[in-house]
Amino acid sequence: MGDEAQSSTVATVHEGAPLGGRTARYQLVVIEGADMGRAARLGPEELVVGSEPGCGLVLRDDHVSRQHLGIRAVEGGFLVRDLGSTNGVIHAGTRLSEATLPVGATLKVGRSFLRVQPLPEPVEVAPSQARRFGELFAESLAMREVFAVLELCAASDCTVLLEGETGTGKELAARALHDASPRRRGPFVALDCAALPEGLIESELFGHLRGAFTGAQSDRKGAFLRASGGTLLLDELDSVPLQVQARLLRALEERRIRPLGADEEREVDVRVVAAARRSLLARVAEGSFRPDLYYRLSVVRVVIPPLRDRREDLAPIVAELLRRRGLEAESAAAIAGPNLERLFAHDWPGNVRELRNVIDRAVTLAPAARRFEELRLATGGDALAVRSDLPYAEAKAALLATFEGRYLRDLHARCEGNLSRAARESGIDRKHLRALLRRQGILAAPEEPAEPDPD
Repeated sequence: MGDEAQSSTVATVHEGAPLGGRTARYQLVVIEGADMGRAARLGPEELVVGSEPGCGLVLRDDHVSRQHLGIRAVEGGFLVRDLGSTNGVIHAGTRLSEATLPVGATLKVGRSFLRVQPLPEPVEVAPSQARRFGELFAESLAMREVFAVLELCAASDCTVLLEGETGTGKELAARALHDASPRRRGPFVALDCAALPEGLIESELFGHLRGAFTGAQSDRKGAFLRASGGTLLLDELDSVPLQVQARLLRALEERRIRPLGADEEREVDVRVVAAARRSLLARVAEGSFRPDLYYRLSVVRVVIPPLRDRREDLAPIVAELLRRRGLEAESAAAIAGPNLERLFAHDWPGNVRELRNVIDRAVTLAPAARRFEELRLATGGDALAVRSDLPYAEAKAALLATFEGRYLRDLHARCEGNLSRAARESGIDRKHLRALLRRQGILAAPEEPAEPDPD
């Protein structure tokens, strides 16, 4: 599994993607058990699986024999042999001694489950000739390669996994994918999994019936049913707990869901796009994300590069932002001079979302400006001013106050107002963070209760 983790390609595909023209390669992946996420490549030479250190795939499961099974690629599938194991090799509930199995076959050995999966392959497509895809604008080669992959995916119902830092435009990419697909007339539903309390994730995904749990006062359709006939974006999927991942996998494989409290399942017709800030493959290696769900989601995996790696996109994005705000910036060529140099010098930790905030702030503070060069841009990279005309203690307090305000505003914007996520990422207690945000005017202060009328 390390091959994909090390990859710097824009996109990779698994079996079933509509981007053919390649010879598939395969691996045996531990999808459940003490070694979940461990994998070994499959080929014509037999791969031995067991607890013995010399095996090609070593399992720490104490119910696995020293040499438990052998598996190799043959014409029409994969030949699996039991090598005299104590507890046997189980496939589809049956103990086997030797059999040829297809891709996707799942084997139970001891207390572990193994699955034959295709290796990810890099997508090699010519960059798109278009400079926009939906609401995304770009000039860079890297983003036009992303556009090319998304244009190909739009014609099918294949599941797409979008990975990239906060603010790179994953939701815009998902919405553009929907708008360019045959499902464009259906609904587009975006569900931010990180913003949901753990106890409500299943209800939001699958829905519930009245009385299914305390507080369920009426029936509610889940995201799968609300998106039926269209596209469902599962954003921040890396935050979904393991126990919910099993139900999600079943919904994706069978296209059937059961609302909480219901006796019967319901069919759903939905195209799923998943998005994550962190590498799901890294989460698989950590044991916090199911490998089988990862492969089911990443039929096509697209990595959206951060803005700092494609600074040539700054000018066209700024031109579009200014055009939408009524300023005179008809083309990227009009975006030049010291202001552009200032933008180039910044690292953009918040990516395009941060850039949009910088432009919005500049336009708001200069309502008379009509051109880009008339704006006063203030990025997070501006130096903090040190007041040497003040006593030391006062100058230090002023500097710290400026730092606090900038840090909290950037944190709040980067976490999209999600207080729990902001507390986790900053290491600040949630209650204290709320107080700091209110002190800076980022959050509104609670309304004070009215004083009682005097007797």
